[in-house]
Amino acid sequence: MNTENVKCLIIGSGPAGYTAAIYASRANLDPVLYEGIAPGGQLTATTDVENFPGYPEGVDGVTMMEDFRKQAVRFGTDIRRGVATDADLSSQPFKITIDGEKTVAAETLIIATGATAKYLGLPDEKKYAGMGVSACATCDGFFYRKKVVAVVGGGDTACEEAVYLSTLARQVYLIVRKPCLRASKIMQEKVFKTGNIEVLFEHNATGLFGEKGVEGVHLVRRMGEPDEEKYDLAIDGFFLAIGHTPNTDIFRKWITVDERGYIITRNGKPLTNIEGVFAAGDVADPDYRQAITAAASGCKAALEAERFLSCKATRH
Repeated sequence: MNTENVKCLIIGSGPAGYTAAIYASRANLDPVLYEGIAPGGQLTATTDVENFPGYPEGVDGVTMMEDFRKQAVRFGTDIRRGVATDADLSSQPFKITIDGEKTVAAETLIIATGATAKYLGLPDEKKYAGMGVSACATCDGFFYRKKVVAVVGGGDTACEEAVYLSTLARQVYLIVRKPCLRASKIMQEKVFKTGNIEVLFEHNATGLFGEKGVEGVHLVRRMGEPDEEKYDLAIDGFFLAIGHTPNTDIFRKWITVDERGYIITRNGKPLTNIEGVFAAGDVADPDYRQAITAAASGCKAALEAERFLSCKATRH
């Protein structure tokens, strides 16, 4: 298997990966970036981004990521298509296998592989992606001012998103599979005290419908075994809030992660438990998951990589 040596390897694109590349390039680290399964990350599935500074009129998610990418290329980043399929972080240089074929040996490694939103698995979720289906209320809630939306989930995230959307939408339905909420007591109280949130317990969404976008959801309500009621509910937006899966599988043997698989960083910095390995973006952020916070952490990761290499050179 061929081996290539690089000073700085960035795994993953999106705001974190591309920002890390911009800073690493300007620091003359000659970064190599592999874009992963979804070049541009989750934002490429978002129609309009209106909360990122510098775009006063808003911007299409794909266009925004193309702008990030062009800026990284402008400063000399070597951006490549490819997926990291294995990792050996037992010693420096760190060895990453790309597409099961090639090994890249890196003096520093920035992990920016992101997190994947969990979906119900309905074909309609893909059909209406960007046309009424979203996994981020903070990102897309603005587009549903004075409209009717549904949120799927019964945990803290679902309740938080429902409460947030209630400040924008006319009506929010919280679709909960179980007969109770799993959320913390304080979040449950917020939901029940909010007048325009209606909780639909023991309901399952089985599909969506609409001509040019989401116009409604097909629901099944459990009435006690074996009875159930099927009906349609008119909505304008369908929000998934059943969690995210951080893309950390190949690193978990080496990197310390929490119970959900998110990389644990130290002291508010992108430092992992291995010197020379840094984490940026949603892969290490279960709380905020915003483009601006991902970009900021990408900047930090590149600066830390530069410092690490400078110290290493001084010691030698």
